[in-house]
Amino acid sequence: MTDSPATGAPVAYDVVVFDLGNVLIKWDPVEAIAQDVGVERARRFVNDPDFDFAGWNLLQDSGRSWEDAEAAAIASHPQYREEILAYRNHFRHSIKEPVEGTQEILRELHAAGVPLVALTNWSAGMFPAALDRFDFLDLFDDIVVSGEEGVAKPDPAIFAVLADRIRHLGSLDDALFIDDSLANVQGAIDAGLDAIVFTTAADLRADLHARGLPIKEA
Repeated sequence: MTDSPATGAPVAYDVVVFDLGNVLIKWDPVEAIAQDVGVERARRFVNDPDFDFAGWNLLQDSGRSWEDAEAAAIASHPQYREEILAYRNHFRHSIKEPVEGTQEILRELHAAGVPLVALTNWSAGMFPAALDRFDFLDLFDDIVVSGEEGVAKPDPAIFAVLADRIRHLGSLDDALFIDDSLANVQGAIDAGLDAIVFTTAADLRADLHARGLPIKEA
């Protein structure tokens, strides 16, 4: 444990680890794809279980190149060629506004001296779009980007990477992880972290306060 420079009181965790997409930053791939094919076609594509957009996208988050990803997808689902190419071409439209209330929590923790790290499933080539847009990302001591590491949550290997990156701050056993994915939260728990499933900023604030972190009550 460390002491908060703001209060002098012990901080419950050595580091707090945030997911980014749909925890701090709203993300909607339909918005990007719709730029070329319209909302109806974009939704049909993203929700088609035969294509499995989430699984396809996770491979880019795990380090696969967009060129290889698009070529493979077009070969297996040629009817979706326009949709497949539209996503990367208009990716910036998938990154929307900050999630309401969560940025304020991040800033409070930072002001209290709590070390902060981000662990995000994000393709390496697309992540600069977020860095250019959201200044609150500068509050993190480090950001682990899955696409840069070649492995994505909830794979145990990404938590091994996290352990190495936060070694100067503490261990996974003294870290708290926040993510909107149940699978990712379970992966974090299996790796030894305490973890919270993100639902709303108000619930997160209450959970953090209950765990003894220096944050105002909801």
